[in-house]
Amino acid sequence: MQYIIRCMLITSSLFITRNGIAQQKDLQQLFENYYRESLKLQPLDATFLGYHEYDDQLANDISAPYIAEVSRFDEKYLRSLSSFDKEQLTPADRISVDVLKKILTRDLESRKLHLEYLPLNHFNSIPLFIGQLGSGSSAQPFKTVQDYRNWIKRIAAFKIWAATAILNMKKGAEVGTVLPKVLVMRIIPQMEALGKDDSLNAFYTPLKTLPAEFTSVQKQEVSAELGKAIREQLLPAYKHLADYLKNEYLAQATDSSGLSGITGGAAMYRYYVKYYTTTNSSPEEIYQKGLDEVSRIRAKMELIKTRTGFSGTLNEFFAFLKSDPQFMPFKTPEQVLQAYRDVYAKIKPHLPELFSVFPKADFEIRRVESFREAGQNGPSYTLGSIDGKKPGVFYVPVPDATKISTISPALEATFIHEAIPGHHFQISLQQENTTLPTFRRSISFNAFTEGWALYIESLGSRLGCYTDPYQEMGALNNEMMRAIRLVTDVGLHTGKMTREGSIAYIMANLPTSEADATSATERYMAIPGQALSYKTGELEILRLRAMCEKRLGKKFSIIKFHDALLAQGDMPLTVLEKYINDWCARQ
Repeated sequence: MQYIIRCMLITSSLFITRNGIAQQKDLQQLFENYYRESLKLQPLDATFLGYHEYDDQLANDISAPYIAEVSRFDEKYLRSLSSFDKEQLTPADRISVDVLKKILTRDLESRKLHLEYLPLNHFNSIPLFIGQLGSGSSAQPFKTVQDYRNWIKRIAAFKIWAATAILNMKKGAEVGTVLPKVLVMRIIPQMEALGKDDSLNAFYTPLKTLPAEFTSVQKQEVSAELGKAIREQLLPAYKHLADYLKNEYLAQATDSSGLSGITGGAAMYRYYVKYYTTTNSSPEEIYQKGLDEVSRIRAKMELIKTRTGFSGTLNEFFAFLKSDPQFMPFKTPEQVLQAYRDVYAKIKPHLPELFSVFPKADFEIRRVESFREAGQNGPSYTLGSIDGKKPGVFYVPVPDATKISTISPALEATFIHEAIPGHHFQISLQQENTTLPTFRRSISFNAFTEGWALYIESLGSRLGCYTDPYQEMGALNNEMMRAIRLVTDVGLHTGKMTREGSIAYIMANLPTSEADATSATERYMAIPGQALSYKTGELEILRLRAMCEKRLGKKFSIIKFHDALLAQGDMPLTVLEKYINDWCARQ
């Protein structure tokens, strides 16, 4: 009998193992199917990721049929995921299941909020992405005749998108779901510039740079076809947007500074808080954390002010940092770009002290395109293609080089955050990690992505930076800016704070100009909740590192901790906590 029982146990174990292997194979296929179907639904994302099968398409993602189609897609994959036994999965696969469930449920939660009634902002929206792509210097290729014809088809799709945006904004206006007036006034000149029939318009650049290998007949045909599409479809679409915004929508826009002042706005904001922080924290809890962090960082600023020998108050020190010519040494845009190249050279030798795994992807430093420059309030990073052919780019806006400060935002801390080893390391390593399901190699949860970048800023002194008190102050300025966001973002969108109150609060706690404080405030107004992700993510990573240091003692290695943080790709903070706890236990 014991022999029979033993055989039954062995047989059962083998069945479970085989079942687990079969389940794992089925799960990997599900992940791949999900990814491929999602690219079809999001062809613009596919182009930016380097998949060019859909370069001729643009999803009308604000239309009712599309929203219904995506809802069916999300529900289908949630049902499929529920059929898997998580106990039979590997730890890595369990993470991927949790991540995909978060994505699908998050998308479904948004459907009832009518986010499509607010399709535009001046910071990032489909019209601005089309402007980037059509300039010929972004992800849309212009190398073959077919590439040009793909773009012509995408132009036709954008015309439909723009018309839908106007219809949706009219629906929103009817029920009181509208943008703030001040943001509408920022969007109008962008649409006017992109719709201007001028040879300097970036949309004409691909016609000026036709590939040399094109025959004269091909050049003639492509020039005629694309020129017609630009003049008759693309530019009029932007003009219609500008005219509607200026002549009709502006008068219906809200005087409120945030979502609390519009119909459905409170529910929208709760969704965005959850979306961007990947936590269950309430706006009130985040607001209080922001106040605490602002107080803590001000105390550190006081210490640095004393070290520099400055005898006035902290706010007088801010005024000195804003106005003294030594902190605005630039005369030309090239000098600004070179300053960032110098920071990169300083950091490079120290990277092995914090990492043992490095990305293969190329990296470039570029100036922001002119049509986007005025709307940007600081440098940013654009990811490279998933196949590594298109490099990651650190974009620097330089509308006026003489007004670019070295400490607000800080050159060193900003480069560490946006470029290396911040976003470029984290995003590139994720894209290059072939052990992850393909869908996870190209996703981003803001709290992880931005939390990592802010966390790594805090290690600038270990990267050869912050060697003088002013750059150290600059790093604190950057951290303070992220702490302030917890206060101002929540304040703006819950009615605690007006636009003017936010601007004043920023200027009271940072050595920044009114123009920069205004630009920052309007960014928070335009993208509710996104600004919360930085500090939320950083504080969670710091908490997890402290936990590992305490549990592991002398066995703790910061290199191994960093490699582990980046080894499993981007994930919600709730999933990250379990992953790091498991990793720490294995050490």
